[in-house]
Amino acid sequence: MTYCVGMMLNRGLVFMSDTRTNAGLDNISTFRKMSIWEEEGERCITLMSAGNLATTQAVVSELDERLKAPSERAPSLLAVPSMFQAARLVGETLRDVIDRQANSGQRADTAFNATLLLGGQIGDNPPRLFLIYPEGNFIEASEDTPFFQTGEIKYGRPILVRAYDPDMSFEEAMKLLLVSFDSTIKANLTVGMPVDYHCYTTDSLKTGVVGRVEGDAPYFQSISQGWGQALKDTLDSLAPFSFDD
Repeated sequence: MTYCVGMMLNRGLVFMSDTRTNAGLDNISTFRKMSIWEEEGERCITLMSAGNLATTQAVVSELDERLKAPSERAPSLLAVPSMFQAARLVGETLRDVIDRQANSGQRADTAFNATLLLGGQIGDNPPRLFLIYPEGNFIEASEDTPFFQTGEIKYGRPILVRAYDPDMSFEEAMKLLLVSFDSTIKANLTVGMPVDYHCYTTDSLKTGVVGRVEGDAPYFQSISQGWGQALKDTLDSLAPFSFDD
């Protein structure tokens, strides 16, 4: 499994994804699940993936191949005129890849499904963020739903719901997301460090701050330990339960 978050802020978009893939407890690997396409000054698009690794890698490879030889029937992400059209293109590609894998050859025991998070900005249009389903359809983030999660979403969601603020800085968003990822990693072995991130600044139309946080990074360790202790201290400060009440 995996855990990915895409978040809209007033100053831009923040993306974070873990890197763990597994086919059982004895077969755990690390794969990058974030891809970025850029034409500086014109567009910057980020894609994160959760689900069957063969499916997601096939989608990214096909999108890369279209950059080399785009056509009317198979346009590239660097040619579509809007992020809505980019979401349609990625959704159609995902659906086609799943259909090809599911309907040809010997069927596997596991599903070929995958879910994608797509965000970015093209030209003068505002940044947009989409959650794309295996069927190829998608929904868009808004003021009411300013962030999307995919993969193991339930463990890290409470902190996002309680602490998200559209005015927060990229540094504050990174801290919030690392707490969310730490909570998920503590609760589910199918999500693991390191995590990749991309902070895109609105109207920059180029790749922003990109990096990777390792599990043994001092800051992540301080976040993990500090958050755990803060929760314990808060719990201890609450009024004790009494059966007499």
